[in-house]
Amino acid sequence: MRCCRSILASLVTTLVLAGCVGGSTDTSAEDKERLKVYVVDKVPDDAPLKLNINFDGKVTLVAAKLSPQGTVRPGSQVKVTMYWRADKKVEPGWNLFTHVLDGSGERILNIDNVGPLREWKGDKQVMSPSAWEPGKVYVDEQEFTVPQTVRTEKVQFTTGIWRENDRMKIVGGPADRENRGIVANIPTGGPAAPAAGAEPSTRVPALRVDRLEKGVKLTLDGKLDEPAWATAPGTGPFIDVANGRPAAGSPVSGSVKVLWDEQSLYLGFEVKDADVVSGFDKKQKDPHLWTKDTVEIMVDPDGDGDNKDYYEIQVNPEGLVFDSQFDDYNSPKKDPDGPFGHQEWEAKLKSGIVVNGTLDKPGDKDEGYVVELAIPWKSFGKAKAAPPKVGDIWRINFYAMQNNGGVSWSPILGQGNFHKASRFGRVMFAEPGFMPPLPFGAPAATPAPELAPPPVAPSGSAAPAGSVPRLRLAPGLLRSVPIHKVPAPPPAP
Repeated sequence: MRCCRSILASLVTTLVLAGCVGGSTDTSAEDKERLKVYVVDKVPDDAPLKLNINFDGKVTLVAAKLSPQGTVRPGSQVKVTMYWRADKKVEPGWNLFTHVLDGSGERILNIDNVGPLREWKGDKQVMSPSAWEPGKVYVDEQEFTVPQTVRTEKVQFTTGIWRENDRMKIVGGPADRENRGIVANIPTGGPAAPAAGAEPSTRVPALRVDRLEKGVKLTLDGKLDEPAWATAPGTGPFIDVANGRPAAGSPVSGSVKVLWDEQSLYLGFEVKDADVVSGFDKKQKDPHLWTKDTVEIMVDPDGDGDNKDYYEIQVNPEGLVFDSQFDDYNSPKKDPDGPFGHQEWEAKLKSGIVVNGTLDKPGDKDEGYVVELAIPWKSFGKAKAAPPKVGDIWRINFYAMQNNGGVSWSPILGQGNFHKASRFGRVMFAEPGFMPPLPFGAPAATPAPELAPPPVAPSGSAAPAGSVPRLRLAPGLLRSVPIHKVPAPPPAP
């Protein structure tokens, strides 16, 4: 009897362990019946995109088709039908992922679990590659809307197969270096036309911020109604990240005012947004706030814009925070869903937020939200001096974001993504009566050449060799007195 019990216990343990390693591979009989229309014997002849993307000899993405074909404007819907052939039995735990990239290669949509085969059940997609029968073809239908914020001439539809922190290796067919199969490049018709008569901003902006007088205290309530905020220097309206023009067509707009004292950097964001969204679990550490509504601060304390030891901070309308520190441009990071940088770093900020409308209620019309922040200087451990010395210049950029796009203080001009420190604005930390040795924004040697307004940059373009953008000085920056201006399931790796 004891022997039988021992054998039974071993059998149960083996079964449990088998079910835990990589997750279940079974699709229920009910789901098989429901999804049988998506399992066929061969790829239809009318699939126009011949791909033959080979995933490690186990799965082939044979072909695909798009609807509509041709140019798809931002705000329009696209249907992509992919035909996957199972060549060999796939081990447990593998699932499909899909990323939509803009023309610069930045991911603008993650639609991993969109479509009948990809419905998430338990710990896997309902009919994942691990459940596929060799020799069969699986019809994978996905639909998405091209974001209104897209400003590039194309978007790229990519897909692949993932498990935990790995992606299945692509050994043949069109693909990028991150083992994403390239299904289609979809033309968008180019960026939106600029506002009539508007001149694009091509220079790096600058802002002088005088230190608060001793004894001045701010109440972090999101109201920005203290006298200090009324006279605080500000950025003015944020502009189009891609081309520096007024962002008239953007669904989100914003601006920020800046203050400082010996303890903290203070920021007062005012964001206009007709549908204020949070949509995250409050208990989640470092949620990916950029996928919905958020403000963002990029800080390179050394002032040289070299992307060494810089910081990223995001705060959303619900007060949730994403904060991280990077050693170099976008490094370290684990694509596509993190960790991004050293996420163990904490800004230790305090915030006050007011939502002018209703959070996460799409049926009504909101006005926007206000984010008031105090970020202690001691959090910037990589800075040469924190708090900064009077006259120090830090490279900082400010953003108001929605759905992985948005508007900014300083435009990136196609020279990288939102992390590009050479395109961050310059913030001088000063005090009343301080006169810098050189006019703020002037180069140390010969003047930099003036840049002619460039056309909208194509994907991956960089600034012309040797060109150095000059600063756009806000009115009053060179004065020696204070400035007074009244103004879901887990993601794929």
